[in-house]
Amino acid sequence: MSPSAPRKPWTSRLPVDSNTLRLFVISVVIFLVFSALQPGTFPTVRNLQSMAVQFPEYGILAFGIMIAMLTGGIDLSIVGAANLAAIVAALILTRLAGEGGMGMSPILVVPLALLAALLVGSVCGLFNGFLVSYVGIVPILATLGTASLYTGLGYVVTGGPAITTTQLDFIGSGDVLGIPIPVIIFFAIAAVYAVLLNRTVFGFSVYMLGSNATAARFSGINNRSVLLRSYWLAGLVAGIAGIVFLARANSAKPDYGASFVLLGVLICILGGVSYTGGAGTVAGLVLAVLSIQFLSTGLNFLMLTWFPSSAAIFFSKFAWGGLLLLVMVLTFLIDQRRKREKTTKTS
Repeated sequence: MSPSAPRKPWTSRLPVDSNTLRLFVISVVIFLVFSALQPGTFPTVRNLQSMAVQFPEYGILAFGIMIAMLTGGIDLSIVGAANLAAIVAALILTRLAGEGGMGMSPILVVPLALLAALLVGSVCGLFNGFLVSYVGIVPILATLGTASLYTGLGYVVTGGPAITTTQLDFIGSGDVLGIPIPVIIFFAIAAVYAVLLNRTVFGFSVYMLGSNATAARFSGINNRSVLLRSYWLAGLVAGIAGIVFLARANSAKPDYGASFVLLGVLICILGGVSYTGGAGTVAGLVLAVLSIQFLSTGLNFLMLTWFPSSAAIFFSKFAWGGLLLLVMVLTFLIDQRRKREKTTKTS
């Protein structure tokens, strides 16, 4: 009798990978723990609605960082590009249709402002892609420089003060069938990403480039073109995020959401996107966004009960930084263990 084949774990029969399943369990556990600790505030409908309109801002940005990380790079300029896009859109709205402006109809000006925001984000992304793919600057240095460039341009355009307009409030506070519009935008981007990365040649090329750039080049993939398009997509996502920024805050300023870069990187790492490129899923990213939102809101509630409000405001940033370091250390240890196991099997 031939020896029986080793039994596969039950998780292998599920339509999701182990990392996605692990993140789903983590999200549920975080939600249940904070619901038990704060039954009168955390699981309430009001708090759930509040969280639903908070996470799309940085969740959308995380998709822009994700596509850059999949290629083996990073985009640290995405918040600066988003704010610049929001500023340009706000200028168009206030100068053409606002009080004291040219008096044009909002029906014409609003679409123009939205298109301008997407165009600005696209130009920023293409410039990043050009520096990385054609000039050959290391992504972290290129986008660190352009982050300052885009933020500086925002200060030059605005002169410092925020530009206020409520003409996109229908996006920031509106809903469709009870679902906030920012949430719809977030999941629409997630759906597009899922198709793009899993059902197109471009998606395959992105994963190939991030896994092994040399092998991708010898297999016929135009690495420069893939990099350029990837950073353009990140810029386009930044333009969408800028629209959401303006719609949610009813104002645009160069330094809005300064901590969102750290948060976006944390979400990508927690969601299983490899910081060396070539690995990561949309489902993992979405679950990471939800986990971070549950954790951030729950910790803020706890801190407000234990410490003064001034300390509680900054505790979330401390928690994000600590969690990022913890996740990266654990990821490194897991990768090292897998390499040792692979070496043992081959030897």
